[in-house]
Amino acid sequence: MSFELLIIIVGVVLVLITIGDSLKTNFINANLRIPMGIIGVLLLIYGGYSYGGVNLQGQIEQADVGNKRDITYPIEDVQVISPLNGDSVQCRILTMGVYPTGHEQDIWVLLKPSDNRYYPQSDHTNTSYKRNGEWQVITRFGGDKGESYELIVYEADAGASSFFSETILEWKVSNAYPGLEANEIPKGATEVSRMKVVLQENCRGVF
Repeated sequence: MSFELLIIIVGVVLVLITIGDSLKTNFINANLRIPMGIIGVLLLIYGGYSYGGVNLQGQIEQADVGNKRDITYPIEDVQVISPLNGDSVQCRILTMGVYPTGHEQDIWVLLKPSDNRYYPQSDHTNTSYKRNGEWQVITRFGGDKGESYELIVYEADAGASSFFSETILEWKVSNAYPGLEANEIPKGATEVSRMKVVLQENCRGVF
């Protein structure tokens, strides 16, 4: 049992005792009953606030869905359906597409801003989310309004996927995001699509 839940239980007990005693027995002195009730209410408020802060799931990250292109059927390879080449995008978008039946490789989105370095994108799973022939990943930009980015989609084998995941973890731990040089992209990552997008707002320092 968590400390926060224990506080809530104690608060409930105090409030119930106070209410029950005032209605029936009057066993507890009124000068004691009132402070007990107040303490019980305060414990409920504090415990409820603390429990919610600790146990609620993390905030759901909202991402903008931009323009989409039509899907080319039959689906024989990985396709990007959003964003489109030349789009003006917000700071946080959902890059999404489709993949063929039986596709087993991970799909990664990397951003290449004006510093010419590569930044793997991920959500909570690190790799793009895949289900029922569709994939998507939250893509975050951190540049100035009007800055041009290359958005590159890769298929990655297990080794390349592990490299990208470990790189992101290292950057998070050190709180530094230096990007990757072109020669650091693992050989197990195969480029699927490349497009240019432009930031429609200032995204520097947003994340």
